[in-house]
Amino acid sequence: MAQDIIPIELGLPQGDLVTLWAPRWREDGEEWEAFLGDDEDLYAFPDAAHLAAFVRTAEQHDLIDHPAWQVVPALNVPELIPDDDHSYDLVGVPELVAEEPDSWTIGELAEIVAIVRSLADVCELDEVHEVLDGCEGFSLLEQGRLPFTGREGERLWTDLSRVVSEKWDTVLDAIDSLVTVPEVDAAILEQTAEELAAFHEESAEAEAGVDTEGEDDLDTDLDTDTDSDADEDEDDEPVGFWGEVGIDPIKIVTTGAEYYTLRCYLDDEPIFLGSDGRIDVFTSPKALARRLADGRDLADTDLAEVTTWDEVLARATAGELEVEVDQENTYVLAGLDEDIAEGVNAIDPTQLELAVELLTDAADWADDDSVANALSTSESLGWLVSFVLRPDPNRLAPSPPFDAEQSAWRKLVEQFEDRLRTH
Repeated sequence: MAQDIIPIELGLPQGDLVTLWAPRWREDGEEWEAFLGDDEDLYAFPDAAHLAAFVRTAEQHDLIDHPAWQVVPALNVPELIPDDDHSYDLVGVPELVAEEPDSWTIGELAEIVAIVRSLADVCELDEVHEVLDGCEGFSLLEQGRLPFTGREGERLWTDLSRVVSEKWDTVLDAIDSLVTVPEVDAAILEQTAEELAAFHEESAEAEAGVDTEGEDDLDTDLDTDTDSDADEDEDDEPVGFWGEVGIDPIKIVTTGAEYYTLRCYLDDEPIFLGSDGRIDVFTSPKALARRLADGRDLADTDLAEVTTWDEVLARATAGELEVEVDQENTYVLAGLDEDIAEGVNAIDPTQLELAVELLTDAADWADDDSVANALSTSESLGWLVSFVLRPDPNRLAPSPPFDAEQSAWRKLVEQFEDRLRTH
């Protein structure tokens, strides 16, 4: 499978530089990974204009034989600007580990360490591997915050911080010494610089236009009470029983079946009707309501810890519980694997976003990192999902075939369906 070639930004001692990265792909039965460079040199550039000028004219480098390379020279300059998901501030790591190990800090550090490992693998930087392999904490970053909680977690974070303080300069120096900024054709660079300047100008104008529209909207609001009256009417609308108790009925559509269950969020953490990582699901709203009225085996459900749970059971017992599912809580998994196989244009972003929400919520509830890992932007499926859900004209579109992405998605759905306990 031909994986994508991705523009990335590396924050190094000599500055922020842009280059290209080809994550792992399989060809002729072998697995490969590469960066833009030649032999022992890593090619990097001060901006996307220089990178574009190089790729449009270069005839020799390590990515020239990549299955998707023919797409790259035809890209416009904005498409070669790295997005936020692929900007890695290596110089900022010491400052990052000085923070508390919250989810954001660990996630940011995990992405940086992952790209550093890739550089060390591709460029054979033994000294970098020695630093990363010499501290257990580096290998646990992809598991999220959990390994860094409690007394043992504090020790891991302290050890990791100490290694960064003492040895991160070794990592920076090793990578920085690889970097070469190739010369580019002056005439081509003049063209690409104009493209980049035009893009920035259009972006600034668009942003200014949004601000102006906001001011116009404010003026309109001051001239009329229509909108405020509408807001008041909206606020006065009853939220309904489920809104009052803060628990939502949800509908799950898989290939050949429909299920109903309950979910809520407690301190922003998802909780499902179920226990031990298994979700209790029912084939109809009435079946769910009858089970709630019966009350059997519901004392052990994780939802029992929600303070309003007794209100749900009381209404069900009285025969007054209506299980109605809002559209935003309807999750259609069926058919997405086939759409993924066809490519990004065949995928419904709303359907995909809801499906990702469901799979992620279920995995988080069960303390399972498999979904988060599979949807990381360093993985082919995660990169495709990110591209569909956060469209950006500056990003290089994923390239077919999408067999690996389809297989990875099917595996996530199968793991989710294994969690379902049907009644």
